[in-house]
Amino acid sequence: MRIGTGLIDPATPAEVAAAAADAARRGLDSFWTNQSPGGWDPLMLLATLGERPPEIGTAILATYPRHPVTTATEALTVQALTGGALTLGVGPSHAWYIRDQLGIPYTSPLRHTREYLSVLRPLLRGEHVRHAGEFFTVDTELGLTAPAPPLLMSALGPRMLELARELADGVVTTWVTPELIADHVVPRVGPDLRVVVQVITLLTTDPAGAREALSRDLAFVAGMPAYRASLGRAGLSDPADTVVIGDEEAVVDALARFRDAGATDVVVAPLGGPADRARTLDLVGAAALR
Repeated sequence: MRIGTGLIDPATPAEVAAAAADAARRGLDSFWTNQSPGGWDPLMLLATLGERPPEIGTAILATYPRHPVTTATEALTVQALTGGALTLGVGPSHAWYIRDQLGIPYTSPLRHTREYLSVLRPLLRGEHVRHAGEFFTVDTELGLTAPAPPLLMSALGPRMLELARELADGVVTTWVTPELIADHVVPRVGPDLRVVVQVITLLTTDPAGAREALSRDLAFVAGMPAYRASLGRAGLSDPADTVVIGDEEAVVDALARFRDAGATDVVVAPLGGPADRARTLDLVGAAALR
């Protein structure tokens, strides 16, 4: 199992560069960032990194705001600039961002994502794409000499997982448990695809108090339909119940359970201040989990 880390919604590009360099010095396998509303452009951030782990990735880049030709062009540019280090994770995001903030109709995320990947993947491979569909009409190719990055998609529901098995190289998941990975995700994507799991952690000597506080802070997550449905499949209603909260032994044990459940990659996202983050990454970097 590969172990990485990342920054979600970083404050500055310098913060991303420092975190990536720190991950590299710790010997971690990967570093990830994402597209957040009003946030920095993830591909630009990754393209400008200096010291970094061998793999850099987006988890995820929202599909609706970016035409697939634009995404393919930008991704191949990053590949050329980084020597082929990029893994491109894409997904439809959520209605509250795409529809409510950007004013883009959030029409059938499943059909939209299918079309998006049907255009994007062959473009990344240097193929000429002729496509006329519900969302895109494309007749073009890219003359860019860079290796196609591995293509992941965010997926939690059964049909999205099956789409990933058909058209992607793997999936990106979050707010999940090891049991959900073993019983729901892996059987639908099969044994050959990557299963990348974002694991949110919090080192604390007061797990009960921390969980209570997180339950309040994360209530908005349960309001998103995709996450609410995924939590329901695990028999949960509170996103805090997917956060790994406790001491060092609890964190290592949880990561081992994700590995045994079939996760090929964990992206550890530590909560807390700089010292807590450093302690967590010290821990996972030293643990014999690979």
